[in-house]
Amino acid sequence: MLARYLLAATLARVGDEMVAFTLVLLVLERTDSAALAGLTGAAYALPAVVTGPLLGAWLDRTRYRRTALAANQAVLGAVMLSMLAVVGHTAHWVTPVLAALAGTTLPLVSGGFTSMLPILLPSERLPRANSLEAASFGMAAITGPAAAATLAAAVSAEAAAVVIAVMAALSILAIGRLPALPPAPASPEPFLGSVVAGLAHLARTPRLRASTVTTTLLMGVTGMLLITLPLHMASIGASRSAAGYLWTALELGSVTTALLLGRLQVRWRPEYVVMVSVAVYGLAFTAWPFAGTFAVLLVLAAATGLVEGPMLPAMFAARQQYSPTALQGRVSTTAASLRVGAAALGQAAAGLLVPAVGTHTALLLVAAGLVAASGIGWLAGSPTQAKRETAQNVS
Repeated sequence: MLARYLLAATLARVGDEMVAFTLVLLVLERTDSAALAGLTGAAYALPAVVTGPLLGAWLDRTRYRRTALAANQAVLGAVMLSMLAVVGHTAHWVTPVLAALAGTTLPLVSGGFTSMLPILLPSERLPRANSLEAASFGMAAITGPAAAATLAAAVSAEAAAVVIAVMAALSILAIGRLPALPPAPASPEPFLGSVVAGLAHLARTPRLRASTVTTTLLMGVTGMLLITLPLHMASIGASRSAAGYLWTALELGSVTTALLLGRLQVRWRPEYVVMVSVAVYGLAFTAWPFAGTFAVLLVLAAATGLVEGPMLPAMFAARQQYSPTALQGRVSTTAASLRVGAAALGQAAAGLLVPAVGTHTALLLVAAGLVAASGIGWLAGSPTQAKRETAQNVS
């Protein structure tokens, strides 16, 4: 059961991990506009901010999880093929509109799959499953950008778009082999009330909020790298597509420690693991602007990924430990939508900021932003704040 789950989830995520990088390369290649590349990436991700909570509430009620996951992949494949016809050949606004269509169901790729784990497996198997789930994300993040970079360099960005459509089709076949999971027990809550319940649980649970705030801000800062890294390649004598290999190196390091150190979530509170990992991750980025060659930067990327690895299993553990089973779908997709939306805003901002300040300064801003994300997460879930909220609830 777990093997079938991981196959379906990883296939879907590989295609998704190719999308952002492929869109950036395709738009830059055809229009040479960093602003349009940033806007297109943001348009792909921003709808998830609204749709994530709605999809999560629906997943907690429906018997049609597989249909929803497969429909998302079908839309993604169709949109990527449509991009080949419109980017650079029609009005600029058409490109982000199409990207937004594909992004509407984006939270299903991450939160929609992850929310199934507590239903598929007994609680004692979840720590190991969380590590494997993190590895699924990591392997997708390794394979996706590397595949996009290789295809763009060896063939074209258009070829990468076609491969995304093929991956979407394969994932639909794998999703068809998953079991039809039952919905949670019937709730008297109206649909919109259940949506609000998921948001309220995220906002009112300090330990979960600490993890969510930290990882959401992490994604906002990381979104800047989607624009920064391809543009930074010129300063070290590499092609824009080579930036994909930096993402691969990051994720190789991350997967390594996610698998080896995933059980930190059992020894320490998961939100602490999240915050410490993100802070050290930010400190590691301070060395990136000083790398004079692509080879040195590649090594730095792998080392930086190592310190981020424990974050993802701990993030999953925080959602599972601090949320009841009936809220798993809503919590997972809502948190995922916040992360995706933050990444979209970071990417859009980078499209305007990086050409103005330069890539070296942008990398230092990324480092500072990650350290700040950890600090803000700590404040959001601090013991003092938790006690204050408990006192207010009692009164």
